[in-house]
Amino acid sequence: MTPVEVIRGDGPVVLGMPHGGTFVPDAIHARLNPRGQGLSDTDWHIDRLYAGLLPGATIVRSTVHRYVIDANRDPAGVSLYPGQNTTTLCPTTDFDGHDIWLPGQAPDADEIAERRATYHAPYHAALAEALERARDRHGVAVLYDCHSIRSDIPFLFAGTLPIFNIGTNNGTTCAPGIEAATLETCRAADPDQTVLNGRFKGGWTTRHYGQPETGQHAIQMETAQRAYMDEAAPWTYRTERADRLRPVLAEILTQLETLALSGRLSSPRGA
Repeated sequence: MTPVEVIRGDGPVVLGMPHGGTFVPDAIHARLNPRGQGLSDTDWHIDRLYAGLLPGATIVRSTVHRYVIDANRDPAGVSLYPGQNTTTLCPTTDFDGHDIWLPGQAPDADEIAERRATYHAPYHAALAEALERARDRHGVAVLYDCHSIRSDIPFLFAGTLPIFNIGTNNGTTCAPGIEAATLETCRAADPDQTVLNGRFKGGWTTRHYGQPETGQHAIQMETAQRAYMDEAAPWTYRTERADRLRPVLAEILTQLETLALSGRLSSPRGA
């Protein structure tokens, strides 16, 4: 199986989906313990949730599960949230802090390097190419990084997560208009379920590609899964909930595209 799938569009918005894949090579799957084999930390149905919301958007999707390697982690293994519980480039625990590998079967440094080259690098090569293509065509590119997560995970955060968790690394990864449009749309839908740069400020993808001074912007949306699915196996997609959420997400994406095409986000390249 190819480690990355790309649906090419001709617009300025690129949707990144690093955590929706469920592919685990057989040799790796056999080394996961039963908890790990459950793949509970998947961004379940993220491709279905965003399907068709913005015609013309390019979609870059990792097909590989994050337990193989996490495409949204720094390839050097540096923590995104120093001092807070999190998972690593090749996770050894799940989001609840429990081991996911059989005893002695967690990957060593050499294997992590091999997985990085085989799965992490192709995803980011495809993402970088999509952003460059959008920027060459429009003078600007907007990466919208699509994520979802269970609402209650005490190991990672206290209490119940709001539905809309917007991350711009404290405003550094995109133009103010992108952050404002996203925040205002979410607040209009549900002000009590919206947070900006809370527990999730944007992962490595958002921080790495968010270079607004070059005309390349990035923003992350971490959506609480209760808004569109069941948060326990078999992780059922709930159409009636998703049908309330999808118009909000579509409005965000449409506004970001409109901003990009307006020329107000353009930055002179090579000037």
